[in-house]
Amino acid sequence: MPKLNLPQARFLALPHKFKGFVAGFGSGKTWVGCAGLCKHSWEHPHISAGYFAPTYGQIRDIFYPTIDEVAYDWGLTTKIHLSNKEVDLYSNGIYRTTILCRSMEKPSEIVGFKIGKALIDELDVMKTDKAELAWRKIIARMRYNEPGLLNGIDVTTTPEGFKFVYQTFVKKLRDVPELADMYGMVQASTFDNELNLPADYIPSLLASYPPQLINAYLRGQFVNLASGSVYPDFDRHLNHADAVMRDHEPLHIGMDFNVMNMAAVINVIREGMPFSVNELTGVRDTPTMVSMLKDRYPNRTISIYPDASGQSRKSVNASESDLSILRQSGFSVQVDGTNPAVKDRVLSVNGMILNSTGQRRWLVNTNNCPRLTESLEQQAYDKNGEPDKTSGFDHINDAQGYFLAKKYPVIKRTMSMAKVGGQ
Repeated sequence: MPKLNLPQARFLALPHKFKGFVAGFGSGKTWVGCAGLCKHSWEHPHISAGYFAPTYGQIRDIFYPTIDEVAYDWGLTTKIHLSNKEVDLYSNGIYRTTILCRSMEKPSEIVGFKIGKALIDELDVMKTDKAELAWRKIIARMRYNEPGLLNGIDVTTTPEGFKFVYQTFVKKLRDVPELADMYGMVQASTFDNELNLPADYIPSLLASYPPQLINAYLRGQFVNLASGSVYPDFDRHLNHADAVMRDHEPLHIGMDFNVMNMAAVINVIREGMPFSVNELTGVRDTPTMVSMLKDRYPNRTISIYPDASGQSRKSVNASESDLSILRQSGFSVQVDGTNPAVKDRVLSVNGMILNSTGQRRWLVNTNNCPRLTESLEQQAYDKNGEPDKTSGFDHINDAQGYFLAKKYPVIKRTMSMAKVGGQ
């Protein structure tokens, strides 16, 4: 009987055409991927399969020994052909199938064969654009026309930030929910496979990696690994609340001005604590934003906390500033003469996400605010140490930041320094 831990068994039972097993180090990713190939050989004999890795070195060093062990576990034996990089599977000496092994170093060379099952290992190690090209090339190889055959692809990987696997198995399903019948994913941690690991394996990882990397490399979570996260303590579970706006409840709206891409976060305040309950993104201009707010939230007291630069920025009518349009529309505009320093705004937001006493004083309905949630998770610092503005995650974060920095500013401590030694 094949040996599987619970997440591995759940993964093999997924009915989807495209399946992802996203997990930490030592969690048995390649093992369960090889189990899927063995399962395929039993269910669909003589239909070739494929194994795809970032490098040929991984095929040699990881796949060959693992498929040999897993095949034995499934009552099969292997014959590895090093020269043409293929693995034949046998049952009691009777040939069942061939696994073609290919590197994804040059995705354009994944041509000239067809398979009915694929395993892509450590896909997120690759750059996103290269991984996407390899994915398309592999899908093009999946063209057996056999009854009951799904022509499916299994992806097993450690999460390496918000890269191709996140975009494909998480974000795409959020944006296009009807794809849920085609894409399925299991996330697993190293702890799920603890019984199969040396006793000192997990403690050595815990001693070697900082907390953010532990979330990815032990717990199998998607976290920002590209550079320092601007909002490192935001957690879509710990900072979540199911709060929705109540009838006639006053609204507090943070707003960022961008040509053709305005953003706003709708908040309510209960017992002094802010809750983000909705969002507006990709709005054309200020008059459009005003119209949307009035249509969606009629008969309410609305306070806007905008970008102070809107005092000089002109919208559609060159004689009117964005802030004057908001005021003339009947909104209460809460803004100072200039924006707070970026550092102070970020400090305000982070202090509300999690302060030094362990309190989370701002909660988000992550279901109603998916773009805000994603942006808080993913915005990083650029090479100059400033919040990155090239990824598009800055707009809605800035919008909410204007509100939080105005309503809940960081307390600045003023200090006087005496001159020492006549300097």
